[in-house]
Amino acid sequence: MAAAQGRLSDDAGGMDDAKEGDAHANRADEAPSPFRAAVEALRAARLRPQVEIEPVPPPKRLAPFSYALEAAVVDGEQDLADGRLVLLHDPAGHDAWRGTFRLVTLVRAELEPEMAADPLLPEVCWSWLTGALQARGLTYGEPSGTVTRASSHYFGGLAARPAASQIEIRASWTPREGLGGVPDTGAHLAAWSDLLAQVAGLPPAGPGDASVVTLPQRRGPQSR
Repeated sequence: MAAAQGRLSDDAGGMDDAKEGDAHANRADEAPSPFRAAVEALRAARLRPQVEIEPVPPPKRLAPFSYALEAAVVDGEQDLADGRLVLLHDPAGHDAWRGTFRLVTLVRAELEPEMAADPLLPEVCWSWLTGALQARGLTYGEPSGTVTRASSHYFGGLAARPAASQIEIRASWTPREGLGGVPDTGAHLAAWSDLLAQVAGLPPAGPGDASVVTLPQRRGPQSR
């Protein structure tokens, strides 16, 4: 699986941390019950088959309790998009979050250069995130994030490589807490996987999503 490397930033909370983490940083027997329930919901979620997901070491300094997942949208032996989703929990609450839970994400994929040049692309990509949450009937607060597009051109010994463009979405939001103070993290994960699929250029998963506009599949997907 292609790792979504780089720094995840919680723009709303003014915090950032590298991929560094310790799989045992948050011992299950020390975690409060709402966090344990939220993690179990993530583990139990069932996603579309093209999305491969696995737990990874969580960041250590973003919150007292955290859990992280990495995912890749896979076509055969090729990754079309990848991302990371981190669940944060502070039982005391966080002023910037306006809640005790926070979801932080990084999603990225390569694009055709002409698509990357579209001036409306950042707004469209951000609408994919909010639209994915709304399509699942989820309520959330304090959304924050960035959409970045970058182009690479190769010279000298690398001149044979075609120009490459990449889109990257970094975002965070506060999932509304339900019964027992536990947010519906399984549904938030499903919405996040919908976003990954859109960025990868996959067709809508169901008839209810027929109006969703997706990016054309990127040129030359990465080999796994």
